[in-house]
Amino acid sequence: MEKELHIGHELKRLDNEIASHIAAFRARTGGGDLTRMQSWIIRFLYLRQGTEVYQKDIEAEFSIARSTATGILQLMEKKGYITRQSVDRDARLKQLALTYEGKMVHEQTEKNFQNMEAKLCEGISDEDLELFLRIVQKMRTNMEEDDMGTDRRRD
Repeated sequence: MEKELHIGHELKRLDNEIASHIAAFRARTGGGDLTRMQSWIIRFLYLRQGTEVYQKDIEAEFSIARSTATGILQLMEKKGYITRQSVDRDARLKQLALTYEGKMVHEQTEKNFQNMEAKLCEGISDEDLELFLRIVQKMRTNMEEDDMGTDRRRD
């Protein structure tokens, strides 16, 4: 009997494996108070140091709703990983920046991310990886362009 594969199910299984890897790393290193999304946001901000980053950039990069981003960023600020600073030209805008603690957390976890990426890609050719990434990006685009014409990233 041939097992039917479902894309969403397989992606969720892979996501669970990645989550388990990250949780095991945090258990070994003591960085247990960060969620996966917070870790990804810290990485995003770390890679963009010296440039202006706002909440809308986080919403777009991670395809999350404004209310979700607000809650995550407020908690990260409370934990001391980021600051939100008013911008002179528009006090309503808050520029996001990592604190020293946020930078240290990133540097501790970056090596783990690199090891995890290498493990994920073991035995996969560059051509297959390029094809995989193109397919995933196309699937994401397909989901963003839903037939109801709604944008899930807005409240």
